[in-house]
Amino acid sequence: MACTSLPKQPLTFFRAPNPRIPPSSATPSLPRASHSQIYGLRLSTNTTSSLPPPSFPQRMLIICAKVSKGDVPPSFSLKDQDGKNVALSKYKGKPVVVYFYPADETPGCTKEACAFRDSYEKFKKAGAEVIGISGDDPSSHKAFAKKYRLPFTLLSDEGNKVRKQWGIPGDLFGTLPGRQTYVLDRKGVIQLVYNNQFQPEKHVDETLKLLQSL
Repeated sequence: MACTSLPKQPLTFFRAPNPRIPPSSATPSLPRASHSQIYGLRLSTNTTSSLPPPSFPQRMLIICAKVSKGDVPPSFSLKDQDGKNVALSKYKGKPVVVYFYPADETPGCTKEACAFRDSYEKFKKAGAEVIGISGDDPSSHKAFAKKYRLPFTLLSDEGNKVRKQWGIPGDLFGTLPGRQTYVLDRKGVIQLVYNNQFQPEKHVDETLKLLQSL
């Protein structure tokens, strides 16, 4: 902590110039201050030279709109578990289930993937494709799909760019990527948005229920 030493010569006190104000109630004046650019913090201007305004690094602002029912979501092209590029437009003309999950090999995500696997024939009967998306790389997806015999496509959204474009909210104050599922109809229009982090198997029930009504 910085300390300031007091001068050794005796201090001189001045009486207030206004006689109507008693000396005991006189208030010492504060140095003039001006507003800084740091969120209302005040910086003293009681100096011989003026302080330059603080400089901040420039950052790019990315505005992402939340994708809702009735919207056509932003398209994408991502690598699957075999390293091949897969575009969302490839599935136009048939219903598509796109489910975003936090990470491979986590308990909830494993339950969800296996639930989609166990009901995969029902999705095929409805004429729908299933796509799982997370931020894991293709090699992680390949090991995950092989271990649990997943018959559907897993896409690698490294950097979570598509997740941000689609406006998927995080959980636990943003520390956990959201678990959100979309159902797109044959025209590529979203007909269902379902979010449930802690009941992963329910994503399968809700999507099948919707597909049966299309």
